[in-house]
Amino acid sequence: MAPTGLYQQFTSYFKNTGTTLVVRSNPAWRISLITRNFSEEAALPPLSLAFAGLLSAAYPILYVLPFYLSPTTRPSPTLSRDAPSVIRARIRFVYVSVTLSTIATVYTLATRANASNLDILRLLGWYPIGIVEVFKSLLLTALLFTGPLFERAVVESRWRDWIQGQALHETLSSWIGWRNYVAGPVTEEILFRSLLVPLHLLTPLSPTRIVLLTPLYFGIAHIHHFYEFVLTHPHTPWAPSIIRSLFQFTYTTMFGWYATFVFIRTGNVIAVILAHTFCNWAGLPRLWGRVEPGVAIGGPTVRGKEDSGSELGKERRGHWSWSFAYYVLLVTGAVAFQQCLWTLTESPRALAKVV
Repeated sequence: MAPTGLYQQFTSYFKNTGTTLVVRSNPAWRISLITRNFSEEAALPPLSLAFAGLLSAAYPILYVLPFYLSPTTRPSPTLSRDAPSVIRARIRFVYVSVTLSTIATVYTLATRANASNLDILRLLGWYPIGIVEVFKSLLLTALLFTGPLFERAVVESRWRDWIQGQALHETLSSWIGWRNYVAGPVTEEILFRSLLVPLHLLTPLSPTRIVLLTPLYFGIAHIHHFYEFVLTHPHTPWAPSIIRSLFQFTYTTMFGWYATFVFIRTGNVIAVILAHTFCNWAGLPRLWGRVEPGVAIGGPTVRGKEDSGSELGKERRGHWSWSFAYYVLLVTGAVAFQQCLWTLTESPRALAKVV
């Protein structure tokens, strides 16, 4: 008997299980899983959870392991991970790793789920690319960083550089900037969202659990920075190094929750890549302390010998109103983020319904 397509297989799988299938008129994506209630009588899903978990564990290993197999990419007390030669070599390795992982996922979707080419592109979030979803996801992410944006644009007077594009050019001209804002976000979001999430969507795991569980692979994949830090900082005690790594695992996992939620809700890998780039650029928001200018508003001030040191110190510390405005905007942005989370991620191209 000829193999059935992805749509027919899903229809057979969810028949008489209380699951709702919404058939879309767009042939590029013919179905969307709205609820998934399984019973013992139901047919087996296209993929088992164990198989998806095996690939999900193999992909990060394939991504990270080459960093330590070659002397050109392995850090040491005399060679930093930020060295241009190390960054270039690592970028070449991750491009190969992600390409191999993509081939494995596409092959799995085609053979195990009988997915058509358009189905595969849709599951990977590569097609169609919704510009509206990209814009809304960036706006949602920016809301969470309203305070830090104010600090950079107003307090540090960087808005001029943003308009002129000077900061962007300077950042992307360095290998560190290219890694942090281009190569890293692109390869990590393709691997941990575009490749891992579709595999789990074809298992009995619910979309909500996929949002909560799959980012753990993303967080664990960053634990290797502990080994790097110990190598490059041999005199640092282990306790601070462990705390540093646990903190990094926590915030990368939290970002993974957000990125996976956005990816499933929008079906758009570009949206999560740009959100990742934005978060890398913005860094972690300041949660305490006084907001101080890096550059005085209005440009540098020329002072004479008669100017007192106390007045200069006051200018460097900045006015208390900047701190007040920052924390008000930080809280306001967080509230707006929470209020708009579902609205700004709503899309007809959603891969599944997260409840």
